[in-house]
Amino acid sequence: MPDTVVIDIRMRGAKSSNGVDDDSVSSSKKNSHKPKYSRFTQQDLPACKPILTPGLVIASFTTVAVVFLPLGLASLFASESVVEIVDRYDKDCIPGTHSNLPLEYIQNSKSNKICTRNLIVPKLMKSPVYVYYQLDNFYQNHRRYVRSRSDKQLQSKASENDVSNCKPEDLVDGKPIVPCGLVAWSLFNDTYNFKVENKALEVNKKDIAWRSDKERKFGSDVYPINFQAGSLIGGGSLNSSIPLSEQEDLMVWMRTAALSTFRKLYGRIETDLQANDVIEVQIQNNYNSYGYGGKKRLVLSTTTWIGGKNNSLGIAYIFIGGLNLLLAISFILIFVFKPRPLGDPSYLSWNKQATISSN
Repeated sequence: MPDTVVIDIRMRGAKSSNGVDDDSVSSSKKNSHKPKYSRFTQQDLPACKPILTPGLVIASFTTVAVVFLPLGLASLFASESVVEIVDRYDKDCIPGTHSNLPLEYIQNSKSNKICTRNLIVPKLMKSPVYVYYQLDNFYQNHRRYVRSRSDKQLQSKASENDVSNCKPEDLVDGKPIVPCGLVAWSLFNDTYNFKVENKALEVNKKDIAWRSDKERKFGSDVYPINFQAGSLIGGGSLNSSIPLSEQEDLMVWMRTAALSTFRKLYGRIETDLQANDVIEVQIQNNYNSYGYGGKKRLVLSTTTWIGGKNNSLGIAYIFIGGLNLLLAISFILIFVFKPRPLGDPSYLSWNKQATISSN
């Protein structure tokens, strides 16, 4: 028994070779927060670590240039082939007697708002010719404006009373407005009629809204109620006998724009317009853009595989491609006239570690 005690005491008092008690070493290991070793936590997994040699850099810049330059030229050519007519009419459609008082004119319900414009087709415009209205200085992206709507109300008749976000266009005499909110209240209501050689051009207004909007965001059982029935009239009115799922002008308008200058689709002319044709446009100038210093434009445009006229996309591609081509040529000249010897890759840190681990 005494021998056993002595041995136990000796074991407890044992020290490691560096003079540290074994008990303290074991306790420090137990209390250590060091994670278990793994190749993932130590970022020691196999990885691609390319060495940027002159050949690789030149090839990379050249590849980008070869891809972007033709794409940019094709985009620019397609954009230039778009035929577009843009006509600003907000000023010219104000009679001379009201030229200094446009707001008074547009707010007077008894004044004649019909305005006739003549547009000349510069080149052949193959159908379909898209008709847009463009507004400038109209901030549909304003936070309070964007929030002034009820998506639940638009989707289902059961949510007819959900008007909590629609103030001040939420109720009329205690009854809900459908659709409620400032977005719907400010609906664009200028109209356009077209003639060529005294023959009316029909404007197709079907399928101008997004399919997802028609199928998901606007309910087939939701009908306008008390719309524009308040003391202050905003924009256009809606047919109370047609469900919102079929009122595509409203759908187009309620997809709010990100910028203060925007175009929205009004319809399509599905006949070709010949060069030098004179289009007579009869405009019903109803929408009040004069109170906030806005501008109104009528736009007729064809499209290509990149959409409407958009030179900036092609210019951006050409700029990026040209810049990469210039860099590639610069590196080639430097590599040819002032070559620089490459370093030994074996001295790189990860290559050293691989050599040590293999040994």
